[in-house]
Amino acid sequence: MKIANKNSRGRFLLPFVLLSAAALSLAPFAGSVACPAFDLAIASRSASASAAGLLAADKGKFRISANGQPVGTEEFEIRPNGDHWIAQGTTDLKAAQGPATRVTSRLSLQPDGTPISYNWSTEGAKKASADISFQGNVATIVLHVEGAKPFTQQFTFTSPQVVILDNNAYHQYEILARLYDREKKGAQMFSVLVPQEVTPGSVTVDSLGESSSGSAKFEELRVRTADLEVDLYLDSNRRLMRLVAPASNAEVVRE
Repeated sequence: MKIANKNSRGRFLLPFVLLSAAALSLAPFAGSVACPAFDLAIASRSASASAAGLLAADKGKFRISANGQPVGTEEFEIRPNGDHWIAQGTTDLKAAQGPATRVTSRLSLQPDGTPISYNWSTEGAKKASADISFQGNVATIVLHVEGAKPFTQQFTFTSPQVVILDNNAYHQYEILARLYDREKKGAQMFSVLVPQEVTPGSVTVDSLGESSSGSAKFEELRVRTADLEVDLYLDSNRRLMRLVAPASNAEVVRE
């Protein structure tokens, strides 16, 4: 069951997917694409903030549910690795009908959140994987789909600071939340890439202030496009504790 993708009119939707597609079509991906110029909030960060680094180590497990029913889990870790950072996760999903799906991802980042490389793989009804390298503002994707020849696609962004928000990799929303400039406040737009969909786009992040659940208090951020909204709930250390897509009745909660 897909919650987000490109819709029939080609608009970019949030990459919130509970089951991977059984097959990937290569036809729409021919050629090299220059992405539209997005107003990147993170491009104007101060040099001191970038030097200090925006990321923080975290490790945990999320429970994933749709329509109130459990559909899977994600285990993840975000950690420093020498002079850069690694964010990796494994998501196991099982629908009421159909085979189980496993999605793995590994993202290498600069301390300011700029991507260096990314790879993902899926195992289920059909196997697929991809390796992505970032050189300046150009992302090069080499896609491998079971039963097809490898395929290469390039995207050119207006800045090297691109946020990876991939299907079924919910820990990546925590990285997006850390990139939100709380000193600047207000709505901030980010260029994003959804690697499993081979789709660039943009999202807007805005602060909704503090929310509470019982005795627990959270910082709430809203991530939106023209078609969908996702609410992020962060603890005092800015760890992602809960993610909700109200229109899809889907929820991701930290164990």
